Amino acid sequence: MVFYTLYAAVFLTGLLASYLGFRLCNNFAIRIGLIDDPGHRKIHNTPIPLSGGLTVFFGIALPVLIGAGAVLIMPEHWEFVRQLHYGVAKRAVPLATIVVAGLGMLLVGLIDDRFELKPSYKFAGQLLFAFLLASSGVRITLFVHNVLFSYAVTIFWVLALINAFNFMDNMNGLCSGLALIGALGFGILAAAFGQYLVALFVFLSAGALAGFLPRNFPKAQAFLGDSGSHFLGFLLAVLAILPHYFSSKHPKYLAVLVPLFILAVPLLDMVYVVLLRWRLGQPFYIGDNNHLSHRLVRKGLSKSRAVAYIWLMAVAIACLSAIPFLV
Repeated sequence: MVFYTLYAAVFLTGLLASYLGFRLCNNFAIRIGLIDDPGHRKIHNTPIPLSGGLTVFFGIALPVLIGAGAVLIMPEHWEFVRQLHYGVAKRAVPLATIVVAGLGMLLVGLIDDRFELKPSYKFAGQLLFAFLLASSGVRITLFVHNVLFSYAVTIFWVLALINAFNFMDNMNGLCSGLALIGALGFGILAAAFGQYLVALFVFLSAGALAGFLPRNFPKAQAFLGDSGSHFLGFLLAVLAILPHYFSSKHPKYLAVLVPLFILAVPLLDMVYVVLLRWRLGQPFYIGDNNHLSHRLVRKGLSKSRAVAYIWLMAVAIACLSAIPFLV
């Protein structure tokens, strides 16, 4: 019961840190020139700051720093505090690496937002911080006990999620809403499995996303930009890896497919668009209006309704993630 109270507390902490820190991050974005001006294929008519990634990162990093310090000075005669001490000590390096690599991914996006990096440079940055994450021990194994395989699969997964969320950042609230749905899905699973430290971090991340979402939907006060979509893609890739889906208590091999259900919408949209661009002979990294959201709008839905429809679709498919545990 104590940990469920903590889950709610860290969610609210992330929400408040993100929501209240928005003004600071927004002003900083304006000061350094991170502004998205109206133009071709844009969905807005006035300049909008690209402060979403900064806001979500702030909503996660500040509570992590404060919380880690608080845990170290709390009295250890409480059982749950002893568990937190053990968990933080055991995962200190991976947790620090996640924050550093997340900041690095955010910076890659910020530079791209400000100066428009060449695709090769952007990919090199993505690859670097994906490798840094894998080197910290946060890796996918898929029951194959081979270090090279683990590195390759993890890096591929991180790169896929970064670009999937980058592709989905095409309407107000779409990318941030899907990230929130994904984070809540992983948080619920980690809590159900008793993975308390993972669940705390995931619910904190979900709270930070929830704090930003009202700033981004239905009317945007800020956009994610490449910085935000890069960071959110990286974050969801990490949140998908952290929980242990297979254990002696839950010996279900198909459970490793759970992240594919929870993140099905952005992944399938990316696959569809990439294949379509390849068939048309276009570079896969050049944007167009063939995403699911665009097609729903062409069917007659308003942009807000199209986004809400995709959210509902993501929730419905995420609920199917329970199937591997029942098979």
